[in-house]
Amino acid sequence: MPENTKKMNGWLALSPLAVFLLTYLVTSLVCGDFYKVPVASAFLLASVYAVIITPGSISDRIDAFSSGAGNKKVLLMIWIFIMAGAFASTAKAIGSVEATVNLTLRILPGKFILAGLFLAACFISMSVGTSVGTIVALAPIASGIASQSDISLQMIIALIVGGAFFGDNLSFISDTTIAATTTQGCSMSDKFKANIWIAGPAAIIVAAIYVVIGLNMDVSPEIGEISIVKLIPYLSVIILALCGINVLVVLALGLALCGIIGFADGLTWTGFLSSVGEGIADMGELIIVTMLAGGMLELIRQNGGLDFIIKGLTKGIKGKRGAEFSIAALVGVSNLCTANNTIAILTTGHIAKDITDRFKLDPRKTASILDTFSCAVQGLIPYGAQLLMASGFTGISATEIIPYLFYPFILLGVACLSILFRLPRRFS
Repeated sequence: MPENTKKMNGWLALSPLAVFLLTYLVTSLVCGDFYKVPVASAFLLASVYAVIITPGSISDRIDAFSSGAGNKKVLLMIWIFIMAGAFASTAKAIGSVEATVNLTLRILPGKFILAGLFLAACFISMSVGTSVGTIVALAPIASGIASQSDISLQMIIALIVGGAFFGDNLSFISDTTIAATTTQGCSMSDKFKANIWIAGPAAIIVAAIYVVIGLNMDVSPEIGEISIVKLIPYLSVIILALCGINVLVVLALGLALCGIIGFADGLTWTGFLSSVGEGIADMGELIIVTMLAGGMLELIRQNGGLDFIIKGLTKGIKGKRGAEFSIAALVGVSNLCTANNTIAILTTGHIAKDITDRFKLDPRKTASILDTFSCAVQGLIPYGAQLLMASGFTGISATEIIPYLFYPFILLGVACLSILFRLPRRFS
C-alpha cells in the first residue's frame, strides 16, 4: 500500500509507544510486580491504538500493520526464535547444562571458586543463550557453596547473575543477539566480533577481582557426574556460529546432535519431540510480541514518528560519538520502562537503524551497543526477571544483591569508554 503522503504530528505519531510504556509500566507499578502484566497484552493495546489513529481506510491501516508484522526481518527473527527455543530445551533435556557445570567445578581449585563460578556462568549462558536459564542452573549450586563456607550469599549470587548476562549479551542463540542483529541487518558473527571487545575486557576485570577476593578461600563443593559427550551440542553451536555459518543451519545441526546424543542415552522419540515442543512454546509470547511490535512500529514509521524521534535525539549531535550515545540512552531508558532487554531492543531497534544510516555508523557496532546497554541495565534493575529469580532462590532481596553486581557496572563503564574513544577501531 502507498505510504501516507501527509505526516501527522510527531508526538501523536509516537503516542502508540507511550500507550505501550504507560500500560505496562504504570500497571506494573500499581500491581507491584513487573511480571504480572504480560508484555503481549500491553503491545496489543498499543497496536490497536496505532491502527485507530492512523489515517486512511480501515483495510489500508490493517494492511500496513500486517506488512510490518510480516516483514521478512521479523519473520527471520521468529524462525530463529523457534529453532533457538527447540535447541535450548532439548540440550537441557539431555543433561548438557549439568555436564557443563560439573566440568567447570571439577577443574577449578577452591581458591578460585568465585572466579570459576563466574566463568562457568559466562560459558553456560553463552551456550544456552539465556541469563534466566543460567541462574536457574547455577543458583542452587551457589547457595550450597555459600552454606558450606564463609562466602557472602549476596556476593556468590551476584557473580552468577553477572556471568549470566555476559552470555546473554554474546550468545549466538540469545534472543537479545537475534533481535539486535536482525534489526541492524548484520551477521551474528560480526556482531560477536565487535561485542567481544567490550564484554571481554569487562569480564576479565571482574574475574580478576574475584581471584583477588578468593585468595583466602578454600572451598570444595560437591561435584556430580561429568559427561564430555553432552558438551558437544553447545561447543558445536559456538564454533559453527563463529565460522559464519547461517544461524538457522547452526541451530538445526545443534538440535540434530542433541537428538543423536539423547537417543544414545535413552531419550525416546516422544521425549525428544516433547522437549522440542516445550522449547518452541517457551518462545510463544516473544514471537507474538515480535509481530505486534513490527506492525506497530511500521505504522509509527509511516505516520512520521521515527523521523520525529530521530530528529529529536540527534538534534545538536554532530558526530558519531553523540549518535552512538543517543542509541545507548534510547535502549537503556526503554529497558528501564519495560524491564525486558529483548523487548527494549525490539522497540528501539528500527529507530537505532535509522540513526545508524543517517550518521553512517557501523551496524555491527550499533547492534553491539543495543545488546550491551540493554543487558547492563537489565542486570541492575531490582524488578528484572533475573534479580527477582535470584532473590527467589536465595530468600534475600534483589536490592541486597545489586551492590555486589560488579559485572553489569563494569560493563556499562567499558561500553561508555568504547563509544568515547571510538573502540574497537575496526567497527568505529
